[in-house]
Amino acid sequence: MHDDDHPHDHPHDHRRLGRELDLFGSDPLIGAGLPYWLPAGAAVRQALERYLQDTERRAGYRHVHSPVLGKRELYELSGHWAHYREDMFPPMDPDGAAPLPGDERAPGGEHLVLRPSLCPHHALIFRSRPHSYRELPLRMAELGGMYRAERSGVLGGLTRVRAITLNDAHIFCTVDQVADEARAALALIRRAYAALGIAPARYRLSLPGEGGKYVAAPAMWRRSVALLREVLDAAGLPFEEAPGEAAFYGPKIDVQIADPAGRESTLSTVQIDFHQPERFALHYTGPDGAPHRPVMVHRSIIGSLERAMAHLIEHHGGAFPAWLAPVQLAVLPVTEEQLPQAEAVRDRALALDLRAEVVSPDRGTLGARIRDGRLIPYQAVIGPREAADDHLALRLRDGTRLPAEPAGAALERLAVGVGVPQG
Repeated sequence: MHDDDHPHDHPHDHRRLGRELDLFGSDPLIGAGLPYWLPAGAAVRQALERYLQDTERRAGYRHVHSPVLGKRELYELSGHWAHYREDMFPPMDPDGAAPLPGDERAPGGEHLVLRPSLCPHHALIFRSRPHSYRELPLRMAELGGMYRAERSGVLGGLTRVRAITLNDAHIFCTVDQVADEARAALALIRRAYAALGIAPARYRLSLPGEGGKYVAAPAMWRRSVALLREVLDAAGLPFEEAPGEAAFYGPKIDVQIADPAGRESTLSTVQIDFHQPERFALHYTGPDGAPHRPVMVHRSIIGSLERAMAHLIEHHGGAFPAWLAPVQLAVLPVTEEQLPQAEAVRDRALALDLRAEVVSPDRGTLGARIRDGRLIPYQAVIGPREAADDHLALRLRDGTRLPAEPAGAALERLAVGVGVPQG
């Protein structure tokens, strides 16, 4: 969808709110589809990243980091070059040995590409040392950058971008473990949606379609489709089949979301892949002492951080759950005389890992400042009495006022209440 085709008049359009709330922006000199994050948006994004990493760690994932570049040969081996090349940026020759016309290689040149996917890197990490069946399932996760050569006509806000941060993971497991791992991944997705205050529009079983886009291995497709059906049925989730929406190497469960105008997009996925383990000759040593081929389960709890952020902005209208809010506590001194006490409260809040700021009297009347901070989960007005007694009377986003209590106790209780949810 072209950016201009997306209606900007909806009150929760994420691009409008992104500007109004100073969450993110773009600049022609950086380029279309390449947004930057302002401090408020970066705070939300960092809270989301922390939640994902903590959730994955508790679920037995081990995090890795891998480069956003790879040799073209890597993607020829994975199958991306043959099946996904039109969505990839063209190769680069850092040695400048020769131009890169068509598919020809520069003699002696090392052609590098910006990765459109993390799975080939993770396959190589798995392959980098021997593995026993006792290590499986091996769950490898990364919040990693990837790049897709989206045409300018389909770019739109944060929903379709060229630089993507993917909440990705690959589980290397035995055939007998595949269904359980896919079910567990689906359960992680559902828990994350509950923590984020969002809900799926529907579940989709994405299947191969016609044409040469897909790996030609009918038996492999039948096997992996049957496993995903088993996972969806066991979870008791209604789903719709979508021919032509599979990845080129395997079918997937897509968790669909809808924007305020009802347009759907995919946020989360669970995929079963017999193809890449074979292409990369991955193996583990079984109980019989012989090499065996693992299966890869690809899963993404919230897909790209960019698309997830767009959905969260639109769904919540900027009134994020307290643990995600850019500012969790606004401290409002009634007059300049209470400014030192307000700053002390802010500093104590920061020490408790709360995102807090002082909204000083020079930014308007007290009533105006309270109204301007209507999206902030908690406000604390510091008047002469509160300053003298070192007490806080917290005001909630819905207008509820809590009884005054000692500032230390109020802040400690607040820090517990707005902490990152446990995965």
